[in-house]
Amino acid sequence: MSTEAELRRRNIGEGDSLGESQLKPEDISKQAPQESTTAESSDHIDSEEEKLPDEKHVDRLAKTLPQGTNKTPEVLGHALSGLPDRWKNWVIRGIFTFIMISGFCLIIYGGPLALMITALSVQVKCFEEIISIGYSVYRIHGLPWFRSLSWYFLVTSNYFFYGENLVDYFGVAVNRVDSLRFLVKYHRFLSFCLYCIGFVWFVLSLVKKYYMKQFSLFAWTHVALLIVVTQSYLIIQNIFEGLIWFIVPVSMIVCNDVMAYMFGFFFGRTPLIKLSPKKTWEGFIGGGFATVLFGLLFSYYFCQFQYFVCPIEYSESAGRMTIECEPSYLFQPQEYSFQLFGSMKSITIYPFMLHSLSLSIFSSVIGPFGGFFASGFKRAFKIKDFGDMIPGHGGIMDRFDCQFLMATFVNVYISSFIRSASPQKLLNMVYSLKPEQQLQLFNQLKDSLEERNIINQLN
Repeated sequence: MSTEAELRRRNIGEGDSLGESQLKPEDISKQAPQESTTAESSDHIDSEEEKLPDEKHVDRLAKTLPQGTNKTPEVLGHALSGLPDRWKNWVIRGIFTFIMISGFCLIIYGGPLALMITALSVQVKCFEEIISIGYSVYRIHGLPWFRSLSWYFLVTSNYFFYGENLVDYFGVAVNRVDSLRFLVKYHRFLSFCLYCIGFVWFVLSLVKKYYMKQFSLFAWTHVALLIVVTQSYLIIQNIFEGLIWFIVPVSMIVCNDVMAYMFGFFFGRTPLIKLSPKKTWEGFIGGGFATVLFGLLFSYYFCQFQYFVCPIEYSESAGRMTIECEPSYLFQPQEYSFQLFGSMKSITIYPFMLHSLSLSIFSSVIGPFGGFFASGFKRAFKIKDFGDMIPGHGGIMDRFDCQFLMATFVNVYISSFIRSASPQKLLNMVYSLKPEQQLQLFNQLKDSLEERNIINQLN
């Protein structure tokens, strides 16, 4: 801090120490403007130190961070050099959209494990893109340990959330391995201990005069974890409920994004929201109708395949994950009757199609606000994209900003309207009991089954 600023601070402190009782009203009126000006100068100095990031650094950040929509492969850029910029971006965006959709189909063909690995990879990349903005602030001010702490909390969060999935879906198998039983039983305690290590690490890294920045970055990291890691955990849960609960919602978001872009590109005239000037009402409405229609057709197709509708469970006999079951009521054709123009009509559809209608409406109406949120975030830092990994699109976060919000809705929807008690999860809880408690439960269950004559009927 400069000597002049320090003198002004001391003058303010000396003036404050006089107390209001020693000043006459006319002195106060004369001194007020001066004090106000001095206070504003003092606040300005403080804000320069504590604002995240400082306004004077925003332009520097924008220049250092990659912009994906401006990145074009050299060969493709040369081939499209004769096109106007608007159509050039349209073609590049279309090509890489097709590539991403084709890659997504290949991942689906690879099975549940491939989807889970992809979800984890996307999560890490999205986190890296968000944290890289904060890391630019860290580098400017020389704040200690921000990047290391961020990645440490990411690993800790993944250990907790993915460990929860491991316990839920593979607990029976893991409990039979003596060396892993301790990790299963005390998983949450171990996770909390790991978090406490990071918490203490952060407190010890605090530097005088940079407290506000460091706490802001600490909050930044946790918000990023909430947005990215928690959602990826929910995505994994959705996958275990059946691939259809993952593929259909993800495809709806893709469809809505593509069709909203198409309708907006060719018919867009009316701006939708200031955060995204290129978004139009024509694109929003057209994308919504296309998504509802696409969701119904897509759901009808996938409901016919056991591979997509069966929950993913761990088979002890096979020693691997299996997708075999008798399709539930949701995925078996049902006849629905309704009255139309005074006469009764009937239609045979899969009940899941009615649920997909709810999913498609959410993805069309609420889903885009995930993109608007990301747009506001990018505007705050005067950047166009989170990264430059995908030409014409930006970073991974630019393409998955709506997917995370959708994943949360699907998980809440399943738990509220679809999911019932799972024998697999109940069995996991039983295995965590002490032997005498397991025996007590066995005897009580046996007595109950005998009283209802269920055992005799089975025999």
